[in-house]
Amino acid sequence: MEKIKKLIVTLAAISLAAAAVSCNDSGKTEKKEDKLDSVTREELASIAAQDPRLTGELENKTIKWMANWGFSTDSHIDLVVFQERYGGNIEETIIDWEVRYEKLATAINGDEGIDFFPAGDADVFPKGAIKSMFAPVDEYVDFSSELWKDVKNANDMFVWDGKHYLLCTNLSGGNTAVFYNKKTIEEYGLDDPQELFENNNWTWDTFKKILDDFVDPENGLYGIDGYWTEAALSLTTGVPYVGLENGKLVNNLKDPALERVQNFMAELYKDGCVIDKSMFDWSEMPSFIGEGKELFYPCGLWAIYKYPEEWQKTLGKDAFFVPMPKDPKADKYYIPTTAEGYMMVSGGHNPEGVAKFAECKRAVMLNEGLNGIGDELLIKTYGWTPEMIAMRDKMWDMANENPVFDFYAGVSADITGTLDSAETGIRASLQGGVSWAETVGSCYSVIDALIEDANNGLA
Repeated sequence: MEKIKKLIVTLAAISLAAAAVSCNDSGKTEKKEDKLDSVTREELASIAAQDPRLTGELENKTIKWMANWGFSTDSHIDLVVFQERYGGNIEETIIDWEVRYEKLATAINGDEGIDFFPAGDADVFPKGAIKSMFAPVDEYVDFSSELWKDVKNANDMFVWDGKHYLLCTNLSGGNTAVFYNKKTIEEYGLDDPQELFENNNWTWDTFKKILDDFVDPENGLYGIDGYWTEAALSLTTGVPYVGLENGKLVNNLKDPALERVQNFMAELYKDGCVIDKSMFDWSEMPSFIGEGKELFYPCGLWAIYKYPEEWQKTLGKDAFFVPMPKDPKADKYYIPTTAEGYMMVSGGHNPEGVAKFAECKRAVMLNEGLNGIGDELLIKTYGWTPEMIAMRDKMWDMANENPVFDFYAGVSADITGTLDSAETGIRASLQGGVSWAETVGSCYSVIDALIEDANNGLA
């Protein structure tokens, strides 16, 4: 059953990372070739027709999607089920990542009837609810039903003003993994993070020890790279910088757990464990992992949802990954969590169709007949090993067991800009050794006021 629950996440990530989208001048996608073989399509159609959880019919069979990525029938089984069971169709508007909210606002104001938008980005909620860009989903989905009951608690985490705003189809543990090269670990006689993790000894302490044993910048050996580390490491405490409790945002900047992780990150900086990006024009250098010159690259699993010649060229053939290390003083093992699914767009013309499509995704995740398809695709097409799949599955299980979300990127540009700063925000300790007391002193009252505005609907 757990493999099935990972299937749709796997396929969605593959499509997101690898699908090439052809766009015309209007931003609409050109008609894409159906790459799914007819035998598989017929089998899926038969399974969908027999699934009692998929009920009713659709009068309006087209739903309109806006995002920086699109769907494809060879990697989105839920799309095939939607087509075969309901005669459904997705009309896509593909836009650049940087302007997706501006484009969405224009579409809403122009009554273009965009129906849904991805929910997996940390900046969609609650900002989109506060600004009325997204609509509540309660009228169209019964979270206590057979299809939704096992993710009801997850959906209940995203309530604003007493209403659900996410169609959360599943929780993902692939937000941030620690990538490394096993060949490098072996050559330098270091403890393998995979073995440490499997022996319940992958913690901040062992993470730091491996870095101390390896890092030597004067000889071109670097420690931690990437821009994902700070937020991801912070969430291993189980305490978000900006939380959501009883439908209200809360400011946790003075929580002792955050002070503890910030002190740890300042220590990493002061001990030379962090690559100096100023030496490389402030760019990430993940290719150093493959070259054996860098130890850890925290990043989303999307980094290896691509053809092997692509990810192996950067990370090396011996690349592997583990979750973020455990906070040794936390009550549980927390890792960053992502809510996968969709947002219903305000003014959408077919919310019923979006609900049916989301139900198709849920049905695919629960249907035993689809077991193993995603894993086979990863192994045959993307060069993953069974060990990689097992580690991914474990990360998904961990995210579902102890989900933790931070909403600091999802409220307003002011909150995000203030807290994401490498000079005065949460990155200042790891990037410059700035004390957390100094950071809190400079931004606590500002964040408090901005959160109060958001809770009052003024953001």
